[in-house]
Parts: sequence; structure tokens; C-alpha cells
Amino acid sequence: MAIDDTCPVCRTAEIVCGKWTLLVIRDLADGRSRFCELERSLAGISPRTLSLRLRALEEEGVVERQTFPEVPPRVEYVLTPKGRALVPLIEDMRAYGRQWLGAECGDRLDPVDRRAPAVVAA
Repeated sequence: MAIDDTCPVCRTAEIVCGKWTLLVIRDLADGRSRFCELERSLAGISPRTLSLRLRALEEEGVVERQTFPEVPPRVEYVLTPKGRALVPLIEDMRAYGRQWLGAECGDRLDPVDRRAPAVVAA
């Protein structure tokens, strides 16, 4: 299937539709995280996959990698303004999942879910 580089939906999908990508963005929505913290919160992701996702998001300007000159070196990841602009998409997906799919996040805290519950018209 050909990708239409002029279509904003296609371009956005190119960035966010990789496996684990939206979950990485969701976890970074609450602030900076280290690699090991992301790996722990994304149970089941391999270190290689996480590394590839973070690198791809860096290349797209969605995530910024910050290295601190310490021993041992400390590396943290944070969303850029471009990355923060994706957070409402995740909030809308969460609302859709709750309303239409009966999905809940269980015991997991949702760092992005800071809004009051939406009132749904009958």
C-alpha cells in the first residue's frame, strides 16, 4: 500500500503506528524517564525494540534524549513539544476504549489521564 506523503493522517500514522510507540509516548507523557523505567513499565517489550522505538521517535523529533555527564552515565528521555502534541490522541484513545470497548487500565496509573471524565450525551 502506498503512503500519501501529503495526507496528514498518513504522516501521523507513520510516526505513531509502530508496535509499542503509543505506549512509549503514553509513559513519557508524565515527564522524563530512564530506559530501565520505560522497560519496566512496558512489560513484554524487548530492550532492542524499546531502543529502536526511542531512536525512531528521536529522529521524528517526538522524543529528546538527554545524557548527563555522570559516572555511570545517566540517560533520560523526554517528550518534545511535538511529542506532547500527541498526548491528546492517547487521551482520546483511552476515552474510546473505556466507552466503546469496556477497557480499563486496572491497577496501572494513567499519567496522561488528568482530565475530568467526559460527559456523554444520551
